[in-house]
Amino acid sequence: MSDDKPEKPADAVEPPQPEAPTPMPKPKPKTPNLALRRLRTGFKPSRGQAIVAVVLALVACVAVVQVRVNRADDGYQNARREDLIAILDGLGQNTRRLESEIADLEERKNSLSSGADKAQTAREQAEAQVRTLGILAGTLPATGPGVRITLNDPQGKMTSSNLLDAIEELRDAGAEAIQINGSARVVASTDFVDDPPGIRIDGQKVNSPYVIEAIGESHNLSEAANFPGGLVSEVTGPQVGGTAEVTELTTVPITALHAPEEHRYARPAPSPTK
Repeated sequence: MSDDKPEKPADAVEPPQPEAPTPMPKPKPKTPNLALRRLRTGFKPSRGQAIVAVVLALVACVAVVQVRVNRADDGYQNARREDLIAILDGLGQNTRRLESEIADLEERKNSLSSGADKAQTAREQAEAQVRTLGILAGTLPATGPGVRITLNDPQGKMTSSNLLDAIEELRDAGAEAIQINGSARVVASTDFVDDPPGIRIDGQKVNSPYVIEAIGESHNLSEAANFPGGLVSEVTGPQVGGTAEVTELTTVPITALHAPEEHRYARPAPSPTK
């Protein structure tokens, strides 16, 4: 028996091969239907709805806070003694802090009051300074202890130099205010001119007896007038041949006033800056 397969006839026809299956097309995504679109549109709030939602949220927050406060108040009733002591300590610290602030405010108030007192004191000092300067300038009357010196010149030999020397000696002894014959106030600018018989002081004629009144330490002024070679010696000496009487007084009224003249050239200088 032969193992060879039988040969196919030349005119034999092969059976048709089965065709490969055609792939199915992928399904297209489905578009949302009308109901879904309306649902989505409903979730977009309007401006008014947003405002209402915010107001409701605020109301809810206030309600929650109120509930917590009420619970806290109720909690004090059930709190332990140690907790209550701690709370009282905290309140005490706050009280002390407020008391400290009150004390600071009181101190500020007192400082402002003292500042007003200082201003008042400054004004009083300024007024006192004005009075002092007025006495020195001869524009205000003055009173106080001092001396009265009476000079008699029967021969009319006293000159303006003698009277000026007497004034200088009294000033050196501390005289603060001086007047002559109750009518001529002696100040820094006072001038003495011979006008026999007599002397002209700031244009005003004065005659013997010359009464010099000076305020100051009475004993010092008296010693200055009676000093050897001083005023009394000069008037009672042979050059003048007059008399001199010095009297210490507890009160010397100075009533003569000096009429100040306006300065033609001198002006107040500005205060130096610090």
